[in-house]
Amino acid sequence: MKNFVVSALKYRPASFDDVVGQDAVTKTLENAIKHNQVPQAMLFCGPRGVGKTTCARVLAKKINSNIEKTNSFSYNIFELDAASNNGVDDIRSLIEQVRIPPQTGNFKVYIIDEVHMLSGPAFNAFLKTLEEPPNYAIFILATTEKHKVIPTILSRCQIFDFKKISFADIKNFLIKISTKEEVNYDNEALSLVAKKSDGSLRDALSIYDRLVNYTEGNITKELTYENLNEVSYETYFQMIDIIKNGDIHEALILLDQIIKNGNNELNFIDGFSSHLRDLLVAKNINSKNLLNLDENLEKYYEKQSTGLTTNTILSAIEICDNCINKFRNSKNQRLLVEISLMKLCSLFEKKKKINDHNEQNSIIEKLENESESKEPENVTIIRKDKNKVDQNFNTRMVSGLSISSLKEKKRIVNENLLKSKIEEKKINKEEVTQEVLLKFWNKFSEDLNEKGEKNFSSILQLSEPTLKNNYEIHYTLSNNINKIELEKNKNKLLNFLSKNLKNDLLELILKVNKEKEKKFLYSAKEKFERMKKINPSIEKMRKDFKLGL
Repeated sequence: MKNFVVSALKYRPASFDDVVGQDAVTKTLENAIKHNQVPQAMLFCGPRGVGKTTCARVLAKKINSNIEKTNSFSYNIFELDAASNNGVDDIRSLIEQVRIPPQTGNFKVYIIDEVHMLSGPAFNAFLKTLEEPPNYAIFILATTEKHKVIPTILSRCQIFDFKKISFADIKNFLIKISTKEEVNYDNEALSLVAKKSDGSLRDALSIYDRLVNYTEGNITKELTYENLNEVSYETYFQMIDIIKNGDIHEALILLDQIIKNGNNELNFIDGFSSHLRDLLVAKNINSKNLLNLDENLEKYYEKQSTGLTTNTILSAIEICDNCINKFRNSKNQRLLVEISLMKLCSLFEKKKKINDHNEQNSIIEKLENESESKEPENVTIIRKDKNKVDQNFNTRMVSGLSISSLKEKKRIVNENLLKSKIEEKKINKEEVTQEVLLKFWNKFSEDLNEKGEKNFSSILQLSEPTLKNNYEIHYTLSNNINKIELEKNKNKLLNFLSKNLKNDLLELILKVNKEKEKKFLYSAKEKFERMKKINPSIEKMRKDFKLGL
């Protein structure tokens, strides 16, 4: 059996020209070599799989004019894995080697990988050598976690920040090696690999090797989704369409199919949140380049985003984000995701009702304008005195002798019938003021207090509600406990306010003030005093049972 070499090693760059997506770093290093200005201590930092160790090896070869494309290293290049050689004795051994000048070539290059893993004493032992190395020694340190390297080391090094490799660069590289290896592929499949690698070319090549083996050299999008346990874009588009229609049952059925296909609930809700983010980005021409998708998929996103408002998408993302945060601690994780889908359906259904209501109002206004602007022939309009009757009241007398008058009579009947049908469906939405809101808010709190629901009543008195957009009631609480209690009873509160304020569109939005929450850390005595204010009978109980604080 022929020895297999993974793509990450097979296509490892042998020169700076072959390095993918790090043009700023490679150009700087090439110019430093060209002008003989190579620093003696360098720190390469950045995410995994972006070319730090590779660039260090290429640089080490070029410094000693060893630019042959081979895997062998000259005797002047030394590598130390700090993850497994992180003790002070290992660094002392390295320092001893540094004292010996090179036998061939001009420089000895020391590459220390994962340098952040060195212990504190090892870092301290290395300081002096790093600050004043021999003129023939060059140190290249590499790390994925720069913040773990002590400041005294950082100040002695010239720092090179490696960035994540772009989606386009990774995909183009995968296409290049697919062509070279004569592997068939779908564009969408390679796009998924590039996106899943999250800027790491090594991860992308690892996934690519896995797919080549799984698909036997024919990488299709269906097999890619299956092998990577990813939910397809088509499924997310389908879920959005279902949620837009407010169909809870269909949403739950589709979720069940997704789980049966091998995807877990967290993977779905996380991907759905990203899908909503992409829809938000697709709504604006200037931000479309943030999608990192093929042109065909971009068109689908743009098309679906046109039917959604920015506020609706943001609210949907917030629901998904809350679900993800609660997922780990949930005992019934599937139920948590299903509840989130129900909330999303309700959100879109509510927005749809508001839009339908606004459309009805526009129809009514249009009919009223038409009836006022067009007065038919052979029709006498008799208006009563404005002081005696309402100004909008008018009576039409139509002669029944002509065909035109009969047509007009039929038109008026149909118009009145349409108005009556629309008014039957009309939702109460009287204008609400802050003053009136506070009045009924306090009245509801007083009623609760009289009924003995003192805890709920006190929560409503913690701060004042604020009215926004004529139907949004924003209320800030001091902690999550009060928020949970108010959410349990908010329907009772909203029913009372809707009835008295004659507005069926009222919505209660609860927030927690984190800074204020920190201030509410009571001592035992303060807790008792606060409880006593809410329920004075506690003091009598304390005296009866001779309890102390």
